[in-house]
Amino acid sequence: MTTVTTTATPLGADIDLLQATADLVNIPSVSHHEGPLVDHIEARLRAVVGLHVERLGMNLVARTMLGKSQRLVLAGHTDTVPVNDNATALIDGDVLHGLGSADMKGGLAVFLHILETVPNPTVDLTGVFYECEEVASIHNGLKKLFVERPDLLQCDAAILGEPTQAKIEAGCQGTMRVVLRLGGARAHTARPWMGRNAIHRLAVVLTRIEADLGRRPVIDGCEFRESLQVVNVAGGVSGNVVPDRVELTINHRFAPDRTSEQALEHIKSVIGSDILGDDAECELVDLGPATPPSLTHPLLAELRSLVGEAPTAKLGWTDVAFFSAQGIPATNFGPGDPTIAHTKGEHVNRHEIERAASVLRSLVTSNRLN
Repeated sequence: MTTVTTTATPLGADIDLLQATADLVNIPSVSHHEGPLVDHIEARLRAVVGLHVERLGMNLVARTMLGKSQRLVLAGHTDTVPVNDNATALIDGDVLHGLGSADMKGGLAVFLHILETVPNPTVDLTGVFYECEEVASIHNGLKKLFVERPDLLQCDAAILGEPTQAKIEAGCQGTMRVVLRLGGARAHTARPWMGRNAIHRLAVVLTRIEADLGRRPVIDGCEFRESLQVVNVAGGVSGNVVPDRVELTINHRFAPDRTSEQALEHIKSVIGSDILGDDAECELVDLGPATPPSLTHPLLAELRSLVGEAPTAKLGWTDVAFFSAQGIPATNFGPGDPTIAHTKGEHVNRHEIERAASVLRSLVTSNRLN
């Protein structure tokens, strides 16, 4: 296993994409600190003849202006989660270990490679490199671009470079967090019958949530898998007081055949009307809408054909939802295993990076898109 130092990787179709990814891994870009990586990407893109590059804060947009009949967006976030003793790129044979290698500097390396080495694609291309995907959506750079410069994101379809092992993971499940607040009455724990224990009221709620197995709807051939999970409990006054207040935070992952309103109603139905009385509050505190597979657009149908494997559902929430909200079909496609993203052992292998690059090169040069 060798430690990799950042080098100036030569451009060209014969580029070593594993090394190129290692170069990006070695440029730190934890959320809110993406500047050095954005500087690096900007310098590379501005060196490409014919690319129109605009930088808005920590967000970069690079566009070809060839007058093609269709435009495809290749979008990826530049940030990573915090370091977990994995800041330095390590190459072991054909496997690259390091923070962000799978999520999603492998995808970034592939997108940069396409923009740098395909001078005359059959569709116009827009590369979008944006900040703060790994933190609260209020900071999300793609979301900011849709608000501040939607003209830069106009396209016919989009591909997000999220890790999918170079396969298609279509759409995304919605996610919402709900806080349930239940009341009670304080009393001395020596005389608990004189009060009402708010925390004890959770027993029936927890049982009902655990018993909810979740639907598994199949949409356009992709099986989604819903879930309800309690992710936080807060309550208690002191060691000798019956608590009169408790808060329960519930995370719901829901399939795109349900609206956000229907998903919220499902949570309430599981909690039960007997719990949701006058002294109970159920507040929606965070929401990411679900997105259907959206693979019928010619650009994404061609991608599906080139991948050659049946797509699966994206069970996590991704930024395809921002494109879907604007009526733009989008999907997830990139190197890396999503199940090891954010872990100390995060890694990506050469085969997936090279396969993703090969598929995208074939897509953007396909004569069937004319």
